[in-house]
Amino acid sequence: MENHEHHNHDEMDHSKMDHSKMKHKKEDHSKMNHKGGDHSGHNPGHGEHGHDHHKMMIADFRKRFWVTLVLTIPILFFSPMIQDFFGYEFLLPGNPYILFALSTIVYFYGGWPFLKGFWSEIKKGAPGMMTLISMAITVAYVYSSATVFGLEGVDFFWELATLIAIMLVGHWIEMKSVLGASKALQLLVSMMPAEAHRVKDDTIEDIPLEDLLKDDVILVKPGEKVPADGIIVDGSSYLNESMLTGESKPVKKDENDKVIGGSVNGNSTLKVKVEHTGKDSYLNKVIKMVEEAQKTKSKMQNLSDRAAKWLTYIALGIGFGTLAVWLILGFPFVYALERMVTVMVIACPHALGLAIPLVVAISTAVSAQNGLLIRNRTAFEESRKISALLFDKTGTLTKGDFGVTRIESVSETYSSEEILRLSSALEQSSEHPIAVGIIKKVKEDNMTIPKPENFNAITGKGVEANVEGKQVKVVSPGFLRDEKITIPEDAYSDAAETVVFVLIDGKLAGYIALADEIRPESAEAIKVFKKNNIKVLMATGDNEKTAKAVSDKLGLDGYYAEVLPHQKVEIVEKLQNKGEFVAMTGDGVNDAPALAKADVGIAVGSGTDVAAETADIILVNSNPQDIANLILFGKATYNKMIQNLVWATGYNVVAIPLAAGVLYSSGFVLGPAVGAVFMSLSTIIVAINAQLLKRKIGKK
Repeated sequence: MENHEHHNHDEMDHSKMDHSKMKHKKEDHSKMNHKGGDHSGHNPGHGEHGHDHHKMMIADFRKRFWVTLVLTIPILFFSPMIQDFFGYEFLLPGNPYILFALSTIVYFYGGWPFLKGFWSEIKKGAPGMMTLISMAITVAYVYSSATVFGLEGVDFFWELATLIAIMLVGHWIEMKSVLGASKALQLLVSMMPAEAHRVKDDTIEDIPLEDLLKDDVILVKPGEKVPADGIIVDGSSYLNESMLTGESKPVKKDENDKVIGGSVNGNSTLKVKVEHTGKDSYLNKVIKMVEEAQKTKSKMQNLSDRAAKWLTYIALGIGFGTLAVWLILGFPFVYALERMVTVMVIACPHALGLAIPLVVAISTAVSAQNGLLIRNRTAFEESRKISALLFDKTGTLTKGDFGVTRIESVSETYSSEEILRLSSALEQSSEHPIAVGIIKKVKEDNMTIPKPENFNAITGKGVEANVEGKQVKVVSPGFLRDEKITIPEDAYSDAAETVVFVLIDGKLAGYIALADEIRPESAEAIKVFKKNNIKVLMATGDNEKTAKAVSDKLGLDGYYAEVLPHQKVEIVEKLQNKGEFVAMTGDGVNDAPALAKADVGIAVGSGTDVAAETADIILVNSNPQDIANLILFGKATYNKMIQNLVWATGYNVVAIPLAAGVLYSSGFVLGPAVGAVFMSLSTIIVAINAQLLKRKIGKK
């Protein structure tokens, strides 16, 4: 926002154009499979199609589980091993063949998702959890079937059936967790109404949303959702934007204000001129950004993928090694086989495959609902390392809502009213906060704004134009110093004012002081940063006095005054050279180089331009408390990932040796079915732990 503070409006527009062309730095949005393994092909998408497909997959697992469970009950009841254990006998004629027939249905019907996933993994040359499950159930089924048809040994059909049933219920619960993670995004998708009331002359027609065109005028009735981004041309109302920005209070919108599609209108009717529809709408950009972030692999994701892959190889090695060792020790083949099957079941890196993607899906969707849009997963996870936070002042620490406090003339020729009137000619087409403040004052005083000619921006220093035959410049104190023009002694008060100087025909005619109110949330946010050992610094184009006044009032660790846009990059570099992990906040347009240079670039500012930014993280609101939320949520997300990784790998470190039979001499042996229970429990614990992340973000 540097040029804003230096009053360079024209350059701002150019930099916006160039900025949109910049490639997204640091991160290549590669597609990600949602699990460690193929998972029978279910890769939950976040669009409608992916969402419905995921629901169908859940229904399929649920159906297969219930059918398998119904068949498992008679398999358990008629199994000789279970009968021996519970001390009863109930054998039907052809008992082994009945068990074989029921188990065959269980193996092919209940085990189908795993067998299908196994082939998919093998085709990709990436054996994973499906390979382990498939090998375990196939070895169990083939061996047990062989015992029915003459091979000496004891079948474990009951273990096969319970193993498949437990695996199915584990997958079912896990997939429901994944669906829960993408539901937040689905809420965003479902926020747009199906129809819009288009105003044509004196008639109103209801049309499908997809038929809406740019510049159409639509009617939004009280309580209705706004169908598209646009500008209010008639009416004023309070709009609820909480699902889009996280801002809980309804926002007052008047004529010429922008409205976002998906927000809910309050108690007044509005007429809105459509600006963006369909894929160009703010909501669609948010959805696309969240989808991309959820697909993006971070360093943590790559770590868990590697761990899952290695665990698969280790499990296969230990599985076959276990079989060999027990056979060498002279144990029966059926016992050695049972140990191998248990190792393979228990070692499924399922929890590991789910540990990171689920946290990613939840954190990105929940962040979006709270006005934090994550574009770079790695930067978001690394926000926990931030040690220095460099703030732009206007619109972030302050409201960016300037009001004229003083107009002073230092010329005998021009009165203060004339200075205000002439300078307003240069400001009328700018949206810059200082310009808005000057124009507001001119309108309050009912002045007529003259027309400028030969308008020109003075890079980083201000603007100039010819007005009524005079050459008028509105510039920063830096321009006066460069031109060796003395700054009047009383130009600066002790208040946190921004002062711009007015030159007419090359001579200093006077100056206009404007005050920008400090946001009430800033002080609270800075307390949070300091509590987390983060240095808070400010870089501003404002004069030394103003910068010091704001810094002292907020208790900042330091400030940089009268900074030009390119100097912010130097400040970031200087901090990095001191060993600081730097986060830079800015408006994402003129601050682009500094945002790109910082370890974490945070763009602030709401509105439909949000997706044109190239920062790592975008805050829809300009509230510094959102940045505090972001850092705390980044820490919570990272902690959840670590917890899940530790649980998923730690569980295997303990469970695999037990499954291999290291405590055999103590009389403890872990059976395949019990192993399957622990494996599924591990997955469910990881899924529940990830869901708890939703409580960690500070709702405003």
